[in-house]
Amino acid sequence: MSQKDNMFNAILERVGDKLIYRNGIDNAAYRQFVDALEQGQLVEIFLDANKDDGTLAQLAKIHKCIRELAISLGYSFEDMKFEVKRVAGLCLKKELAGEMYMVCKSFGRCSKEELALTIQALIELGDFNGMNFR
Repeated sequence: MSQKDNMFNAILERVGDKLIYRNGIDNAAYRQFVDALEQGQLVEIFLDANKDDGTLAQLAKIHKCIRELAISLGYSFEDMKFEVKRVAGLCLKKELAGEMYMVCKSFGRCSKEELALTIQALIELGDFNGMNFR
């Protein structure tokens, strides 16, 4: 059985004893995700309750998109990750003892806003390369 590569992420909010989509569009995206699955295909789920920092769900999406770009474009995962960080504005050039260095922030230390900008950069990179990362 060949299984389809598929991804979905959403933000849910606890209301009473239920989790509901904060954005109604996410419900439709979830339905599309389920409809695209093949019978018997496994789905891995990860839930992360958070406050204001970057979320593990954001990190998972970022790493999944980087992996897909690397495979499609022939980069190593690490090289692609560096390019994404550079495009997302997470890298600084520093001069130390007359030498120029590029220092990039770890995704794990990014705020949710920085990770959102990274996801936006990935969406744009995906669009440019004919890949849908929405």
